[in-house]
Amino acid sequence: MKVVSEQRALASKVRWSALFGERQWLPLVVGIVAVTAYVAIAALQSQPGFPLDDGWIHQTYARNLVQSGRWEFVPGVVSAGSTAPLWTLLLALGYLLGVPYLFWSYLLGTLCLGWLALAGMGLWSVLWPEQRDKALLAGVVLVLTWPFVWAAVSGMETLLFLALGVTVLWLYFSDEAYGSGLWLGVVAGLLVLTRPEGLLLVGLVAAAHLLQRSYRSLLLYLAGTLIPLAPYFLFNLSLSGEIWPNTFYAKQTEYAVLLEQPFLQRLLHLLYFSAGGPAEGWRGMSSAHLLLAPGLLYAAWQAIRRDVQQRRLRLMLPLLWAAGHVFVYAWRLPVTYQHGRYLWAALPVWILYGLAGWVVLLALPFFRRSPWRIVRRIAPLVFAVILLLFALFGAGAYATDVAFIQNEMVDVAHWIRENSAPDAVVAAHDIGAIGFFAERPLLDLAGLISPEVIPLLADEAAMSDYVLESAAQYLVTAPGWPYPLLTSAEDVVLLYESDYLWTRQEGLNNMAVYRLP
Repeated sequence: MKVVSEQRALASKVRWSALFGERQWLPLVVGIVAVTAYVAIAALQSQPGFPLDDGWIHQTYARNLVQSGRWEFVPGVVSAGSTAPLWTLLLALGYLLGVPYLFWSYLLGTLCLGWLALAGMGLWSVLWPEQRDKALLAGVVLVLTWPFVWAAVSGMETLLFLALGVTVLWLYFSDEAYGSGLWLGVVAGLLVLTRPEGLLLVGLVAAAHLLQRSYRSLLLYLAGTLIPLAPYFLFNLSLSGEIWPNTFYAKQTEYAVLLEQPFLQRLLHLLYFSAGGPAEGWRGMSSAHLLLAPGLLYAAWQAIRRDVQQRRLRLMLPLLWAAGHVFVYAWRLPVTYQHGRYLWAALPVWILYGLAGWVVLLALPFFRRSPWRIVRRIAPLVFAVILLLFALFGAGAYATDVAFIQNEMVDVAHWIRENSAPDAVVAAHDIGAIGFFAERPLLDLAGLISPEVIPLLADEAAMSDYVLESAAQYLVTAPGWPYPLLTSAEDVVLLYESDYLWTRQEGLNNMAVYRLP
């Protein structure tokens, strides 16, 4: 038995080395260095924290789950306000083990960053086996793409979602025993349990099964997805009457005004932005992977041509997921704020196909002739330099974002904790830091845990009347959400205002606390 076990271990090691090479650990090491640098730079500018108030929402759910054993944001009130229950469960494990929550969050994010690189390398090797020796390059580029490093230390579920999504594709393509049955379905179900939009990839993989007429595998796959999802859907139904959490509907209502733009314009802009273009307009770039666009277009054309010729859905499947993800957001939630984090699910596919396309292009005889030979030699160096430059820019953006949250949301949360009664009801637009540090009853003006306000999100007058008639004793405004009708109402008194200069320089209002009549 011992000899057999040793032989299996050796065979596994050989397969691993054949797939990724002997330095498969390199992307994880690079990712650890990048993550450490981001956290250190943020700590030097202000103090360690999260770049989004949403990160504190996940922490609050996780802490309360361990303390009370219930899914609640406000202690004593069970809530269906989390769109990332799997991430919350992983965070809760840290509280259960007694690990400092910031360290645990950063550790999970770093592991997810390494996982994304590993899954990306695996997907590369099965999609382009003739370029298997370049898989390590793909992994290093993924961990140095600044949005992914930013996400690793954001306290958010973003990288877990990306890693699971790429893993679903890798499993589907790589091994019939695992890729076309129950286990693939379980992983796909966990993807949806991380973000609801994972349902898109679940459907695309099901469609691929249908095209292959793999009906038995399809049934097993769908059964597998229900294993993690059925309890989640039943829980949401019992609380809100919907299978999805409140946040799923609140965000769409809050930004419905953006849907007034022509759909084609929204779609093209979000596609360009996700590919590394600017957040506004059509000039400039927001990430180094925009330089991969020619390779992406070439690889996409080759994928479409081959799949159409062979009447299959294989090389096009990742592209359909990435483009479909952007399409859904252009259709329902065309936002680019917070560095376009809602679109980041498309980035791994754009990067992998862009790199693969460039590898083929630069190997063409055309680039071996003078004067184009110099392009073949310089192009990789130029991309590497710009990739590192944007990694540095991303570190600065991360530090700025963390300082903003610390000096606005966290600052006000501490003030409320020190200057209000424990049972005082607080009406607030951004509830994450308040829920975590102040631990007060909340009326959520964004509708995440207060679904009754969702129909009022587009009507400020109705919202003001509702808040004034509610049991709320305090109002907390947010940058970009000053609620002028409410704050100018009779007997509404300003009690406290943060004094963070950067917010005012950006043309936004500081957070403020008002006493309500």
